[in-house]
Amino acid sequence: MCGIVGGISERNIVPIILEGLSRLEYRGYDSAGVAIIDNNSELQRRRVTGRVNQLANLCQSTNFKGNIGIGHTRWATHGGVSIDNSHPHFSNDLMAVVHNGIIENYSEIREELKQNGYIFESQTDTEVIVHLIHLFYIKHANLLLAVKAAIKKLHGAYAIGVISKNNLNEIVCARLGSPLILGVGINEMFFASDISALLPVTQKVVYLEDGDIAHLELSCFKVLDKEDRLVERKTNLSELSINQTELGLYRHYMQKEIFEQPQAIADTLQSLGNSFEPNLFGMDAVTIFKTINKVQIVACGTSNNAGMIAKYWIEEFAGIDCSVDLASEYRYRKIPPNKDTLIINISQSGETADTLSSIRYAHELGMTNSLSICNVPESSLVRLSKLHILTQAGPEIGVASTKAFTTQLVVLLYLAYTLTKVRGLLQHEDKIIEQMRKLPQLVLDILTVEPSLKEMAKELEHKEHALFLGRNTLYPVAIEGALKLKEISYIHAESYAAGELKHGPLALIDNAMPIIVLMPTNLLLDKMKSNVQEILARQGTIYIFTDADDEILDKCYKTITLPTKDVPNYLLPILYTIPLQLLAYHTAIIKGTDVDKPRNLAKSVTVE
Repeated sequence: MCGIVGGISERNIVPIILEGLSRLEYRGYDSAGVAIIDNNSELQRRRVTGRVNQLANLCQSTNFKGNIGIGHTRWATHGGVSIDNSHPHFSNDLMAVVHNGIIENYSEIREELKQNGYIFESQTDTEVIVHLIHLFYIKHANLLLAVKAAIKKLHGAYAIGVISKNNLNEIVCARLGSPLILGVGINEMFFASDISALLPVTQKVVYLEDGDIAHLELSCFKVLDKEDRLVERKTNLSELSINQTELGLYRHYMQKEIFEQPQAIADTLQSLGNSFEPNLFGMDAVTIFKTINKVQIVACGTSNNAGMIAKYWIEEFAGIDCSVDLASEYRYRKIPPNKDTLIINISQSGETADTLSSIRYAHELGMTNSLSICNVPESSLVRLSKLHILTQAGPEIGVASTKAFTTQLVVLLYLAYTLTKVRGLLQHEDKIIEQMRKLPQLVLDILTVEPSLKEMAKELEHKEHALFLGRNTLYPVAIEGALKLKEISYIHAESYAAGELKHGPLALIDNAMPIIVLMPTNLLLDKMKSNVQEILARQGTIYIFTDADDEILDKCYKTITLPTKDVPNYLLPILYTIPLQLLAYHTAIIKGTDVDKPRNLAKSVTVE
């Protein structure tokens, strides 16, 4: 969840590291730090609790310069938010390390190192790494060999960057379970946990594989794999540009990404083509899709909510039994193996630790027909899966996912219809494709309701609780809406299938509790009207999102009318999601919270 970046150059590396950290801050923003080897060949560092801009001010005020360095922005795991727990961590003022991941056996290593005379200054698991490398460096007098020896003792996940003042022209990096890439410049080399950190200096990147160790020098690099073999890793030219990761005229990344959804959906639809073709998922897709008798979706957070919607589509259209599990639970369940199960893993980053562990668990059980839905082509999840398909959301920086979610839904809808086609059940393919092609314009139409949502947000400012209700495919949308509101406005929000009201949630209803109801005309309208009556009978304050024209709306506190009356039911989850994103955004703005970096959260959850 942390962000790491570093490099070696003929120019001052500090501004490059600071810029990289600012672009990685979505991964963690409890504290930040930079370490360099200065012109006197001394190891120096600057650390702050707080944001990268504070670190930049400190570096500028102290004339902090060097040609080789490493940086880190932290999301706290082991140990609280403090200077001592901030990275980079030192060992005997000789070497420094930055680390993303979790070392599971750090307690045992810590005790062993204490017995060898090492003194610990922090509560972190990371500090054992740098002392362990130092211990082996004394033996080998070689930084690469020391890192190789040290990581053999580590259990868990890591992406690390290491520098030593005795090695002025080299950096050693390694990864296992956490993402790490190299950036290739002209007489300069870089590493980072995400390509966004490197875009200002290079678009040439190398994706390291699990178990790789990289040795960087000014004009070259080499990579050793987990078997200690020298290997070639392809240098890729990234299609991303700096502009895609900058705010432009928008106030926040979340706002930018909400309004990028028409284009992101259009790009995703364009990539899918004009018919439901299984080969888009991989060479073996036709064979796999014909033989499966069950679909198992595994994901976390917002991606899990997308999977819950897909369950309705897959079961209704393709007639295949579909289960949805949280990855953090699935990997610890005793699963009855079924080799004819399609395991679908959904992740924006493709580096979500629990999701990766779940797919490995399924593979161990013999369920190897795995399909990943992801936004990052070179991610661990894509490489691990037999089949894959990419969303075309572009970079998503805001912690609260928006365009990644809606593009996942587009791909999942396409998958549901593809499974239907392979099973010989699909009718009116051209009409469905035509309706899906209208989505970008429909999203633009939905965005026009923003003024009503700004007004509604003013009324939520001082509320402590909210309840979201939906039915059928809009029940997971209600879950997603509640998640967005709690993530960025810190209002406690719950969500329920509306039919469950009488089984407990009605006890919460009073005139102070805002009830947000999703009620489209053609999706269980009469049933939802009955649920609305149950709330009205208890003086509930109802905000109703609907395209219906019904007298019951006059009894509700406020109606948000959506332009979706003639839209097919299968497109409604995508469209009803967007006003809930806007509602959460404007509520957070009014409350003055940090929209893009909500407290205690970070994006790209690469730890358990």
